[in-house]
Amino acid sequence: MSTHETIAIVVAGGRGVRAQTDIPKQYACLGGRPILRRTLEAIAAHPQIDAVLCVIGEPDLAAYADASAGVPKLLPPVTGGRSRQASVRAGLEALAAKAPQKVLIHDAARPFISHKTLTALLETLDHAEGAIAALPVADTLKRQSTAGGIDATVPRDGLWRAATPQGFRFETILNAHRSAEPDAATDDAALLEAENIHVALIPDDPRNFKITYKEDFALAESLIAATRETRTGFGFDVHAFEPGDAVILGGVTIPHSAKLKGHSDADVVLHALCDAIFGGLALGDIGTFFPPSDEKWRGAPSDLFAKAAMAKVAAAGATLVHVDLTIIAEAPKIGPHRDAMRERIADILSLEGDRISVKATTTEGLGFTGRREGIACQAVVTLSVERDS
Repeated sequence: MSTHETIAIVVAGGRGVRAQTDIPKQYACLGGRPILRRTLEAIAAHPQIDAVLCVIGEPDLAAYADASAGVPKLLPPVTGGRSRQASVRAGLEALAAKAPQKVLIHDAARPFISHKTLTALLETLDHAEGAIAALPVADTLKRQSTAGGIDATVPRDGLWRAATPQGFRFETILNAHRSAEPDAATDDAALLEAENIHVALIPDDPRNFKITYKEDFALAESLIAATRETRTGFGFDVHAFEPGDAVILGGVTIPHSAKLKGHSDADVVLHALCDAIFGGLALGDIGTFFPPSDEKWRGAPSDLFAKAAMAKVAAAGATLVHVDLTIIAEAPKIGPHRDAMRERIADILSLEGDRISVKATTTEGLGFTGRREGIACQAVVTLSVERDS
């Protein structure tokens, strides 16, 4: 018996020409994450789905690896065919040895699938051979004439718009694909219809639309924006001086009569920035990920820490919106190096320079910075974070 009772196939082999993107649309980003990743994460997060198989285009192996890294429950991808029907069959054949009880087939370009719809489909398959997500037609339908005008009004009673996921008993849909003529249907349910096998209609969420055209990206971004919140992260760091001839601030080496003491390169600016980012994500502080007790970080350049912090931003589906840094020091003078620091930090964070502020102040001779014993830095970051649905 298969250890996978339910497997989802995500069809991601198309080129997405109508979307007018430079890359296949499923690899284009929405809210900072590839469409395909959003779809895979939504499917994999459902507790009743045991595994997910992605059917991809042969040229897209590297893009798929990047988009899917870290997503749970993924089986090794398979290469699709020249049509959607051929790609689905390739996925089904790849699962034949596993022989799951149920299979869901979903389009990669539908990233807004809801758990409610997934649950309804799977429960329906307990007593039906097939079930599809669909929406009843609400608009008046017109049939076009050969002259380009209206030929007739089509009654909309009983009409539904088919979507995906479409769910089936595995053996039923596999046999239907094996016996079907190539490209005989535009969706999988039609293959069962041709054999007079009942397929249930499950009311879908209207947000589960397929990203097809360039204009669809704006609608998709608006849906994502509605699920996002703004967070603020604060960071503060201090490093004392020790004998040396330069300090490293914001990734820039600045000549000075001393250097900063620390386990790594003691870049007080980037350390405060990392703390602010980790704080905004509620992940702790820089010491959580790069403890000073770990010898492998001795003398390490702090841009490694900042890039790791940005990887956490990406993993959380978040976006770093703005960085505000205040360096507190009597010396060296920050002004002559401000632009270089902004440019370097922008490069490290892959962020536009106009989203980075670098300021400096003194403590008017008061405290340890006033006594020229070291440098402090305060960091404030603004993050746009996607809330859990």
